[in-house]
Amino acid sequence: MPEPTKKDENTNGQPEECVVPKSNGAPPLPEIFLEISPPPGGYPPPPPPPLPLEAPLEPTMLVVDDVTDDTVTMKWRPPDTIGAAGLDGYLVEYCLEGTDEWIPANKELTEKTKYTITGLPTMGKILVRVKAINAAGSSSPRTIQHSILVKEVIEPPKIRIPRHLKQTYTRRVGEAVNLVVPFLGKPRPKVSWLKEGQPIDPTHVSIRNTDCDSIIFIRKAERSHSGKYEMTVQVENHTDTAILDIQIVDLPGPPQAVTIEEVWGGNVALDWSPPKDNGNAPISGYTIQKADKKTMEWYTCIEHYHRTCITITDLVVGNEYFFRIYAENMCGLSECATQTKDSALIVKEGLQLRSPEYIDHDFKEPPRFTQPLINTYAVAGYNATLNCSVRANPRPKVIWMKNKIAIIDDPRYRMFSNQGVCTLEVRKPNPYDGGVYSCKAINDLGEAQVECRLEVKGGFTFMELMQRGVPLHLIDKYMNEAKAAEQEK
Repeated sequence: MPEPTKKDENTNGQPEECVVPKSNGAPPLPEIFLEISPPPGGYPPPPPPPLPLEAPLEPTMLVVDDVTDDTVTMKWRPPDTIGAAGLDGYLVEYCLEGTDEWIPANKELTEKTKYTITGLPTMGKILVRVKAINAAGSSSPRTIQHSILVKEVIEPPKIRIPRHLKQTYTRRVGEAVNLVVPFLGKPRPKVSWLKEGQPIDPTHVSIRNTDCDSIIFIRKAERSHSGKYEMTVQVENHTDTAILDIQIVDLPGPPQAVTIEEVWGGNVALDWSPPKDNGNAPISGYTIQKADKKTMEWYTCIEHYHRTCITITDLVVGNEYFFRIYAENMCGLSECATQTKDSALIVKEGLQLRSPEYIDHDFKEPPRFTQPLINTYAVAGYNATLNCSVRANPRPKVIWMKNKIAIIDDPRYRMFSNQGVCTLEVRKPNPYDGGVYSCKAINDLGEAQVECRLEVKGGFTFMELMQRGVPLHLIDKYMNEAKAAEQEK
């Protein structure tokens, strides 16, 4: 059946009439107009037009990273804004001072934010700039603010000793020694090594130096390699030194002179001397073994023993024993042991106890004050005491003095001495009793003396003493002593 006619929209948005052919003898069909309604949400908005391509902004934070006699290394950070075209790389240019010509340093763009300019004249001055490049073009250049002198900056040398090398480095005989010691310094430092102040033989110790470290290598260590190695790093007039202490250790030798000192009951006392060769390491202990003379099978009595004498106990009565001792250090036991030349027979009867001998001790000593006199303040009319303690043998003679004059048979003073504690009691003192008091101890081996000052506050005046009926000769004596005390002050 023929299709009906319809009107379509042309390119201008106007409906276009479509003619439907008529059928033979059939009535004509009516004209039909088809209209397409929009979707419920409406038509989507047209896509935005493409953004225009823009060149990136200039790089940021352009600084000098390193300078040598013919190179300059620069580093920077990417631009704050790159743009839709992205970033293809950076172009580094430099200009010699006094000229206006900018010379490209890199023939091809670099994607890194660090670049080394090579082939520069020594002692020349240059300016450096960096551009960011993309498809839209190049950015404005970022130029260093000050000119750069093409000359390597002197950095004083500094040896950075690893922590494990700050103490003695220990290895066993036959092991390899491979030590890496890093250092700093520019230009490349000169490195030298000495062992005990002498140059190192390269046939025994291999040394390899780089720009930043020095390696000391010993393929098969021997005890002769032990010692202090001094490393010196020099940059022009600047130097730095470090000392490495290398210790190559080996098994110790056997102990010396193992002897049986005494046999009593089921006990044997042994004594020996340390080994002549300690293996270049401290002896950490000894291992003691015993063997019955009948079987000569060795059994360990004690291990890791630190002293050079021991008493072996719980031995079987009637048996005869030999003993041997191994020395031990951090590498292990000595390869061989030292055996006693004689055997120890544990007898069944006839035991004898030997009484120990004691040496008399001489307890004699000269006087020595263990507690001195202390300066004292007293109140007039109240008893005051001065105390000190002395040690001596034989018992010393104690003399008390006031202002260097011995106190003898004076009723105003009382003296006591009990088990070395010496006491002087001043009975109801007055200001004239003040002064310097001394205590002297004397025996056959020597003498000792201590002193202090006694001050009496309060008391009676001269007129008060006269009114109380004190004899004039006593008042004169007190006044003379007071004057002497004032002169000593």
